[in-house]
Amino acid sequence: MADVGCPESVKPIRYDKRYDIMKLRGEDMKKNEAREAASGCDIKDLRGTPQLREAAARWFYEKWGIAEGVPEQEYLDSIDSSIKGDAPFPRWYVVVSRDGDIIAGAGVIDNDFHERKDLAPNICALYVEPEFRCHGIAGCLLEKICGDMKQESIEAMYLVTDHTGFYERYGWEFMGMVKSEDGGDLRMYVRK
Repeated sequence: MADVGCPESVKPIRYDKRYDIMKLRGEDMKKNEAREAASGCDIKDLRGTPQLREAAARWFYEKWGIAEGVPEQEYLDSIDSSIKGDAPFPRWYVVVSRDGDIIAGAGVIDNDFHERKDLAPNICALYVEPEFRCHGIAGCLLEKICGDMKQESIEAMYLVTDHTGFYERYGWEFMGMVKSEDGGDLRMYVRK
């Protein structure tokens, strides 16, 4: 097959018009599913869906724990505390696709591994699967979490990140730099 400028990931092994049509339909279906997920924002608070606790703990661990050195059991313990607890946090949320796969998630914890223990609670572990990005899912999650925390009489939420420009789009204000527990610099944001 001649190279027509397509990335390797979308080139069929051999040319077959039916294959190209099915592949395009599959990509369109993924895009449509992402748009539907964003428009519907079927966000599951794990307090109300405890049957997802193990899958969610595994998913968060795969996205964050391996790189950050947080054991899967810590996610499960925090999710269990969320399910059993009456306190506003910890609290964990996931977005589930029509196929039942977790496509996004975030948590609310006391402190997201930084030196400013006085700034709580913190949104943590916000992640959207790459194929579902740019459809407003992260914004829906942030809105849901902040709304739930306001109902719990929590007026200010915090988060740390190395991103610039992303959270500002959702009403977060940059406060300044803070040190992570391992000594690195992180950007601290607040939303009131």
